[in-house]
Amino acid sequence: MAPEHQLDPDTLGDHFDRLFRAAWGLCGSREDAEDLVQDTYARVLARPRVVRSDDDLGYLLRVLRNTFVSSRRTAARRPQAAPGAEPEALDLPDTRRASAEPAVAAEAREVYRAISELSDDFRDALVAIDVAGLSYAEAARALKVAEGTITSRLFRARREVAKTLAPPEDAT
Repeated sequence: MAPEHQLDPDTLGDHFDRLFRAAWGLCGSREDAEDLVQDTYARVLARPRVVRSDDDLGYLLRVLRNTFVSSRRTAARRPQAAPGAEPEALDLPDTRRASAEPAVAAEAREVYRAISELSDDFRDALVAIDVAGLSYAEAARALKVAEGTITSRLFRARREVAKTLAPPEDAT
């Protein structure tokens, strides 16, 4: 059995960038990703956590995913406003980086939007490997599936994202 240790709140900031990228991949928008990471940290810091082995990032990614799924379920239970009842929110670029490279910022938004539209299994595998940077073995442990399953889901997820981002064939 793997040794256990208490998750150190002082080291949570070390994982922020990877958690944020993973959250952006899950949500598809920068603002929702910021909220998701904040909610994740709030849950983790609410009480002491015991983590097996040295897999703090894997644990945090599981909490992030569970928080995301819970928020989607909660949102699905809420009554929805009729289409057109509220004005559409403006999707403004992030002024911190977009002013320097607006094309890069626009491309990143499109990639994250395509990732967020994947089925749950494909999205989770792609976010764990390509966005959060976990190894295949770490992703398999974090998602509680076989490593071969991660490989298969990742291949299919990448194919779907590429298909979504590809220009239409008749555009030539």
